[in-house]
Amino acid sequence: MRKLLQVFALVVVSAGVVVGVSVGRLGDGGSAAASTSAQLIPVAYAQAVQEEIAASGQAAIKAAIGQVAPGVVKVEVVKKSASLWDEFLQDPFLRRFCDLGPLGEREVTSVGSGFIVEHNGVRYVLTNAHVVEGAVSIRVTAKTGKELPAKIVGTDGLLDLAVVAIGDSLDVPAVRLGNSDLLEIGDWVIAIGNPLGLSHTVTLGIVSALGRDVPRPDGTGYYRRMIQTDAAINPGNSGGPLVDAFGQVVGMNTIIARSTGSGVVVEGINFAVPINEIVRALFQIAAHGKVTRAWLGVYIQDLLPGMEERFGVRAGQGVLMSDVVAGGPAAEAGVKAGDVITAVGGVAVGSTNELQLEIMYRAVGEPVAITLVRDGKEISLTVVLGERPEEVAASPSVTPPEGGKEKFGLTVGAITSELATSYGLATTLGVLVTRVASGSRAYWAGIEVGDAIVAVNRQAVETVADWNQLVAGIGDRDEVLLTVVSGGRTRFVFLR
Repeated sequence: MRKLLQVFALVVVSAGVVVGVSVGRLGDGGSAAASTSAQLIPVAYAQAVQEEIAASGQAAIKAAIGQVAPGVVKVEVVKKSASLWDEFLQDPFLRRFCDLGPLGEREVTSVGSGFIVEHNGVRYVLTNAHVVEGAVSIRVTAKTGKELPAKIVGTDGLLDLAVVAIGDSLDVPAVRLGNSDLLEIGDWVIAIGNPLGLSHTVTLGIVSALGRDVPRPDGTGYYRRMIQTDAAINPGNSGGPLVDAFGQVVGMNTIIARSTGSGVVVEGINFAVPINEIVRALFQIAAHGKVTRAWLGVYIQDLLPGMEERFGVRAGQGVLMSDVVAGGPAAEAGVKAGDVITAVGGVAVGSTNELQLEIMYRAVGEPVAITLVRDGKEISLTVVLGERPEEVAASPSVTPPEGGKEKFGLTVGAITSELATSYGLATTLGVLVTRVASGSRAYWAGIEVGDAIVAVNRQAVETVADWNQLVAGIGDRDEVLLTVVSGGRTRFVFLR
């Protein structure tokens, strides 16, 4: 600010000189010149301020890069991989009748990024789990060119995190970790890594969005609460740091959006894991070599506007239980589908992310007080938390049956035993969605062919006849709450 005042003073003095000279030379006409010069003062000041801001911003970015870059490393991984020809020759029939000997595997090298942190006096490299997956050997190289002995301590598939122990690294600085909860949309961020093997490449962007849920490439659920940025990230950046303008690591670069399912090229959409969740996982991996998360045993969803009244809660209050896992901790404690959990251990929760974070990092076996609302009445329960199981890919679908009645853009049919097995349904009760009209309310709500509808406005649907009777009195544009089962999971879908 002092520097800005000095700039302003210089502008004013300069303008004063111009005014003085004009008065001395022009006499009566000097007042017009003085007025014109005076009008230039705000313009010159604004320009000076903009230049000062730009210079300060550039200096801040350079300083941030200088603080973090020395702690960023290249992670080279040697893996064994079979060629497509080798995989073909693994066929037991061919090996038996063609008398083939042992097949060899070829070694391939991939490159990723990582950054050095210090935890309880020990140095580690943090990178993505997919970077080191299947590693035969790992080489970690610092910016100075120094190679650091490396060994995997443990990984966490949920965060795609790997913790690698390193030695002889005291002369290589560790990065400073920031607080990803303080990030805001529009904040400057910097990505540093080794895209395409080009060491210590730096790109600049902003935080485009926060709390993104991004599908995993292998179909086993989602990456949760991701930071979206337009800072350029390319293959080889995986595991590198996302840095704020203060030189603190706020995330780990993990996912690159390249194209849509229809082949449309995408640019400027990249995702990073928040550093706060990585730090929580680091504590467990450093101590036990893995992350164990607590589990309620429920499927959950956020309440959309208009749904609150139907479940007896206020706007922004609680998380809806779309389904409860039979025999799970919540079921054993008496939690039911349609309940709305409003607090965990006395802490209010208003979104699925808040509920997950309140549960998953507690100890397995810990009893926790749950407050919920059921049909407008508040109930308190104690749940003994279980251990979170691994997520698995959804079952593939098959051709649905013919026939059914159309309503809300949905055509439905009866669920046969064969279809129930194919779609992973536990029962033949309900109706199967056989068609979803493009652009309909059901289409935009995410209902798909193969989903089963088991209730309308919380009234059970067991047969096509039940469906026809219940929807007959509902207008095409009336609000309606559907209970939908998909991939073995139940959720509530609100058509507005």
